[in-house]
Amino acid sequence: MHEWTLLDAAKAVRDKEISSRELTRALLSRIERINPKINAYVTVLPEAAMREAAARDEEIARGIVRGPLHGVPVAIKDIFCTKGIRTTCASRILKDFDPPYDATVVERIRSAGAVLLGKQNMDEFAMGSSTEMSCFGPVLNPWATDRIPGGSSGGTAAAVAAGTCFAGVGTDTGGSIRQPASLCGVVGMKPTYGRVSRYGMIAFASSLDQGGPIARTVPDAAAVLSVIAGYDRRDSTSVDVPVPDYVAATERGVKGMRVGLPREYFAEGVDDSVRTAVTKALTSLISLGAEAVEISLPHTGYALSTYYIIAPAEASSNLARYDGVRYGYRAAGAKGLIEMMSRTRAEGFGEEVKRRVMIGTYALSAGYYDAYYGKAQKVRTLLRRDFNEAFDHVDVILTPTAPTPAFRVGEKVDDPLTMYLSDIYTIPANLAGIPGISVPCGMSPDGLPIGAQLLGKHFDEESLLAAAAVIEREIPLPRVAPLEG
Repeated sequence: MHEWTLLDAAKAVRDKEISSRELTRALLSRIERINPKINAYVTVLPEAAMREAAARDEEIARGIVRGPLHGVPVAIKDIFCTKGIRTTCASRILKDFDPPYDATVVERIRSAGAVLLGKQNMDEFAMGSSTEMSCFGPVLNPWATDRIPGGSSGGTAAAVAAGTCFAGVGTDTGGSIRQPASLCGVVGMKPTYGRVSRYGMIAFASSLDQGGPIARTVPDAAAVLSVIAGYDRRDSTSVDVPVPDYVAATERGVKGMRVGLPREYFAEGVDDSVRTAVTKALTSLISLGAEAVEISLPHTGYALSTYYIIAPAEASSNLARYDGVRYGYRAAGAKGLIEMMSRTRAEGFGEEVKRRVMIGTYALSAGYYDAYYGKAQKVRTLLRRDFNEAFDHVDVILTPTAPTPAFRVGEKVDDPLTMYLSDIYTIPANLAGIPGISVPCGMSPDGLPIGAQLLGKHFDEESLLAAAAVIEREIPLPRVAPLEG
């Protein structure tokens, strides 16, 4: 059962071919066997999940179907607030935090009938590209446990790839859904900024953060997106735009679609196996009626440095609330308020979080604001204009998701600049606020997954899902990593 698609599982429950309790019990058993090998979950909810599954079965018996996820076991990244269930952001500073409310994403998943299995590991406060920056220890890639799963939503991507949930919801600030999806051989989508509510999603960089689905197939991702997307008055950045039928879009095809190939994304640094796989994805689109168009995004080379000013600056502001006074961890034995705050933050935050807070504080400081943060915002505008001009000529843009397949655990952890380059192809979409999706398109000679990235116009997730579904159908690949308990 763990190899079923989410939509197949949902249909089986609706048709009473299997009960939600049987499905949930099977996945909880698989988590018990598999999770010790990959460390994808930080909190598992066996009793609560079985109660929810029993309630969904009772509703089915009465002819009630809540939505497309009814009775299906899913899980979420441990960055979304869950009422009465610890929400840690994989940080010691929030290790025992029990939120008093559910995030909007959690509310909507539950309203659609899903069964929540647990909360998944991540890079601390979503700051990382490998899910090695967690107070709970690193997540391992189920395709090769000596490799990283990507980050920061590595726990969610690894759990989906290992068959320990049918889908999950992650967050993407600079590639944190798409990059781990690529490295774990699953589908991951960052919707348009404002498409999915950020209410109850613990903030890293507020102008960049966006929640989105991680699933094993494109239609499954579309089904989850249809549930979590939509306006929310509690989020001031939420946009009131109608939510289309995303699942139907996966059957639309690509005939007549213009696919942009930005020359800046296929330059030096792309692994040969990645280049070959993405070329195959392009060929599959062309074979079904799409047209390839070479384009240029001339300010791409500035995206990485722009991001690593804006994101740390916003993190510095957002993480100021963790001071030991209001909630979360508090250092013991301090002699005064200043010492207590300093020790709390020094002991509660990990090294990567401290690094980014210090970078951000510096960039925002008097005398440096205009030189760094102000200039970065101007470059961000140029990047957005690049995409707007490109979309005057093409419908979607095709690129690699990551420059290489998954690297080894510990290989880049002591070299932050090299680690940051892992997100070089995903960061521009966050700066521009446009949607992006990663879909599996091949395997490396070492048997590691490779993903192709598709980028689209604001609020045109449908075109991305249509193109991604074609690649998925034309390049069939294993949906679940061959990892047994």
